This record gives sequence, C-alpha cells and structure tokens, in this order.
Amino acid sequence: MTEKTHDADVAFIKALAELLRDNDLTELEVKREYAKDDQLNVRVSRKAEIAATVAMPAPVAAAPVAAAAPAPAAAPAAAASDDPADHPGAVTSPMVGTVYLQPEPSAPAFVKVGDQVSEGDTLLIVEAMKTMNHIPAPKSGTVKRILVEDKAAVEYGSPLMIIE
Repeated sequence: MTEKTHDADVAFIKALAELLRDNDLTELEVKREYAKDDQLNVRVSRKAEIAATVAMPAPVAAAPVAAAAPAPAAAPAAAASDDPADHPGAVTSPMVGTVYLQPEPSAPAFVKVGDQVSEGDTLLIVEAMKTMNHIPAPKSGTVKRILVEDKAAVEYGSPLMIIE
C-alpha cells in the first residue's frame, strides 16, 4: 500500500470515528475494495453508555438470591409489579428509535398525563432511520404515566407510557 493510500485510509478511519461520535452510534463496519487483492476492512466501535445501565440489573437480581429462601420468592413478585413493561396498560415501542412527544418542536405534546385517549389516537412518534412512525393508542383510556422523555432513545419493547 502506498503512503498516499495509507494517509487516505487514516483520514477515512478518522471520519468514521467522527461519524460514530456525532451520530451517537456504537459500531460501524465498512469494507473498501481498491483492486482485486487490495481492500480495507474497518470496524470502529465504542462503549455505549447504556451498557452500564444494562449491566446494573444483574447485581440487583443477585442480591435476593443471597437472602433466606422465603424472601426470594416474595422479592421477584414485588420486582415484577414495579416494572412498567409488565403493566397491563403499558404501551411499548414497536422499534428502536428516538421518541418525540410532539409533532414538531414548537407544538404541544400529543398527550399528557391525565388525558383521555381513544384507540388509534397518536400518542407519540418514534423516529427510526429518518422515518417518523406515529405510535397509536392500542386501547381507549386515560394516560396514567409517560415513561420516556422527549428525544430519548428507545429500544424495541421499551415501555413508553401507561394507559388505563
């Protein structure tokens, strides 16, 4: 590989790292083919802040196991009821994306706590791959809790709000 190509590859890798940081991505993988037997395979990754959050529940789950036998049986039942995703009125995210609570920055929120909604009413938007996906109410009821903040990243199945 010539020095000129090497410099271009270094600049390319730096640009990928910048893209990773600017778009809050955790990993990028690119394959560049220059000629038949000349290619560049690059994988750039970084630790995600959410990884620390995901790792935290493990010690919490391990703590009740160390307790006496009757206590662990009661502890999981209490923990399960505290999880908003287990609530029968939980509205969960159908995709990975970014949540928007209003149709545009200066507009009022689609819903707020205490609002009555009908089945099919838009509750919020999840942006995925530059596509705005309106999330409808799965049933009629009252918005009891909004579990996400505007512009927050959500995972598939993450609880968004509670409707009763």
